[in-house]
Amino acid sequence: MGQKINPLGFRLGTTQDHHSLWFAQPKNYSEGLEEDQKIRDSIKNYVQKNRQKNVQKNRRIDSDLSGIARIEIQKTSDLIKVRIYLAFPRVLSPIAALRMNLQKEFHCVNRKLEIATTRVEEPYGNPIILAQYLAGQLKQRVPFRKAMTETVEKTKKSKIKGIRVQIAGRLGGKDIARVEWIRKGRVPLQTIRAKIDYCSYPVRTIYGVLGIKIWIFRDKK
Repeated sequence: MGQKINPLGFRLGTTQDHHSLWFAQPKNYSEGLEEDQKIRDSIKNYVQKNRQKNVQKNRRIDSDLSGIARIEIQKTSDLIKVRIYLAFPRVLSPIAALRMNLQKEFHCVNRKLEIATTRVEEPYGNPIILAQYLAGQLKQRVPFRKAMTETVEKTKKSKIKGIRVQIAGRLGGKDIARVEWIRKGRVPLQTIRAKIDYCSYPVRTIYGVLGIKIWIFRDKK
């Protein structure tokens, strides 16, 4: 069996940075980690509720495509900075309502909460956005090979040098789970200097849970 490692953690300090930046004593580290996860979950749930309302009004909108590419959190003793990278800024237009919701949920009385958004220039060059698009296609019962091919074709206008898309689970409703993947271009996973974007994304279908993994090779440092 090969030894696997997360491509992002493998490249920390070279081509990848941490998504959370703060300092805490060892006894308080777990509390800060749980707080970060709750903040990210609250933002995703808030966006998902707004998306569900828009889906009910317009059925053409994909409910899985939340548009959140990354959430960065910086914390000091009296300030929490949250930066949300959005592929489609319209999904999070009322930022003030989101700020009030987070302040009520986490009782940020002694700490100030700042929320900022940044638009992703190439939405379909981001693995999370592509995984959300692929998940929506699978939920609509699109054949998985066709869905993977369409996902790869979405990256035509993006400045990337390679992409690999992998799906694992009961593909096509078969009784035995298997793994299928498709690749276009180069994806050098063993090169630390290679800038690789990666994500794993679960999707629930009528046949069970499928696992989506996407690797994107951008450039060498």
